[in-house]
Amino acid sequence: MLKLVRDKKIKIALIGASNDNSKFGYKIYKNLLSKGYDVTPINPKEILIDGVRSIKNTKLMKSRPDIINFVIPPKVALEETKKLEDNGYNNFWFQPGSESSELINYLETTNSDYLVNECIMVETN
Repeated sequence: MLKLVRDKKIKIALIGASNDNSKFGYKIYKNLLSKGYDVTPINPKEILIDGVRSIKNTKLMKSRPDIINFVIPPKVALEETKKLEDNGYNNFWFQPGSESSELINYLETTNSDYLVNECIMVETN
């Protein structure tokens, strides 16, 4: 299981970051930034997230994230997880609503570290 985040020097990729302040992709992004975390917003449909350059996918990141946090629908989360795992990523955090039994079954067959159904806003300080 992925250890809870306490080190603010870690890099977090937030898949599903959003400009819509009613969505958790926005709330989580702003919350982690306010706590001093290094967060890269990832959204294939947004150029900027709250004025910061968003990237389309993790392959375009300048440096490898320590944790990939998912705020996307379960089906997309499963597809992205499989791609990421194939590319050597293995630290995943799935926000409530991004998980599914199919995703959990898949994760149990991997060597990935992961948290499912835990809110990163609650578990960080």
